[in-house]
Amino acid sequence: MRIGVAGVTGRVGLMLVEVLGTSFAGGIGRGGDLAGLAARCDVVIDFTHADAVAGHAAVLTEAGIGWVLGTTGLTAADEAAVAAAAQRIGVVFAANFSPGVALVIALAERMAAALPAADYDAEILEMHHRQKVDAPSGTALAIGRAVAAGRGVDLAAVRASGRDGQTGERRTGDIGFAALRGGQVVGDHSLIFAGAAERITISHEAFDRMVFARGAMRAALWLQGKAPGLYGMADILGL
Repeated sequence: MRIGVAGVTGRVGLMLVEVLGTSFAGGIGRGGDLAGLAARCDVVIDFTHADAVAGHAAVLTEAGIGWVLGTTGLTAADEAAVAAAAQRIGVVFAANFSPGVALVIALAERMAAALPAADYDAEILEMHHRQKVDAPSGTALAIGRAVAAGRGVDLAAVRASGRDGQTGERRTGDIGFAALRGGQVVGDHSLIFAGAAERITISHEAFDRMVFARGAMRAALWLQGKAPGLYGMADILGL
């Protein structure tokens, strides 16, 4: 299988070159010739920038090859472009390619369904390295969407981020987000359900970005021969 890497000069991109071995068919940095790369690949793993997503969707759809997308910070228009591409090609889109995070997201939805919003406040805390440009992280938002899905609500309607000053009492049903930035933290995420008499916390800590590279490679190999569609890590893990 011939696998290309868009964003090959990034932290995860460099690790992908290592883990892909003989399957590595080439790579490009930001602004490189994606069409040229796609012409010699069966699938492209994309860890570039949100600004490039819509353009990459068009190029890879035209090339008719698989797309493994790990870029975060997408707008609604970017997500629509990804969904449109998935009607014609196989797309694995994940905010985080760690198997552990995929399990946390699956558990988040089940727990939210079992713990009513009237009795349990949901809060999500994440910390990343000081160079990260988007907040909350894509993974934190994915966890939040899972909690919202478990409770049958739209995350946009209940999302509470960046509390500051005289905010008033916490609204029942809100899903809160807090983002910390500092040092070279790879990625820490905690989901908290706080009730009047108990508190349940699920936490995940990533120590090495290699877990993301290996997960993305697993996604690319899994995508071979799959019908067009929008897939996630839950599909790959059979969750």
